[in-house]
Amino acid sequence: MSESGYDLESLAWRLRSIVGEENVRVDEPMSEHTTFKVGGPADIYVIPDDADEVHDVLEECKSAAAPYFILGYGSDLLVSDAGYRGVIVAIADGMSGVTVEDNEITCQAGVGLREASEMACELDLTGLEFACGIPGSIGGACYMNAGAYDGCIADVLKSVRVLLADGTQTTIDAADLDLGYRHSRIADENMVVLSATFALRRADGEKIREKMDEYTRRREEKQPLELPSAGSTFKRPEGYFVGKLVTDAGLRGYRFGGAGVSDKHAGFVVNYDHATAADVHAVIEHVQAEVKRQFGVDLHPEVRFLGD
Repeated sequence: MSESGYDLESLAWRLRSIVGEENVRVDEPMSEHTTFKVGGPADIYVIPDDADEVHDVLEECKSAAAPYFILGYGSDLLVSDAGYRGVIVAIADGMSGVTVEDNEITCQAGVGLREASEMACELDLTGLEFACGIPGSIGGACYMNAGAYDGCIADVLKSVRVLLADGTQTTIDAADLDLGYRHSRIADENMVVLSATFALRRADGEKIREKMDEYTRRREEKQPLELPSAGSTFKRPEGYFVGKLVTDAGLRGYRFGGAGVSDKHAGFVVNYDHATAADVHAVIEHVQAEVKRQFGVDLHPEVRFLGD
């Protein structure tokens, strides 16, 4: 039995019958599956290849009363050093199909945003340039309405195919997803994104590439891409910029253990040197406390926390 009270060995066996022996791992280190490069082992790590497998995997988890978590690229995730007592359903490792029809691109949830942006550019389709440097999956991007450089998923999303909490699949128009700043109905209602369709526009491929190159240059200049992180650590408070708040609080370069606030961009908490999840969490909490104490502003993490 696992610490969460479900029969781990029995569930692992049943999941292997759905996705195959090679697509189920036990005690999988989550440090290998998050951009922070920290995190202890998950009880079970399972890789479905299509929507039906996702459905069947989740039904088995529910039947076994096993906690589960849908994982994309792990680019907004901090997993506890103790790991996760449950099942990680690794969408991005298996669901990577793409279809193109006229000006529309449909990507399975595991396709990378960067890859989708590159494909659009190659097809002379504009609209996804803002995503060229976002290290997340299509599923995760729709879940949180990811964005950068004044663009976001809501600008180009036509519809999503999702798995609802009751186990049924349906397609929902973007207009019905309540997409806002780092928010969506998908998150509110615990939907699982299976695929997304983007409505783009024809444009000059060279100009699309120029814009993507400019975004990449700006990102490399201003962000600590050389160190493991989860991107921007905090959501932007209305009327403020996180980097300036943290800098004005005297916290640029602040460190605890192997983690710290980036010297390059104070809006990023980074893994400087073999940080633990506890180190990262301590830095996040210290920044929140100091910004609140000095300026009365609440910083809410953009990072999600998983595990004890």
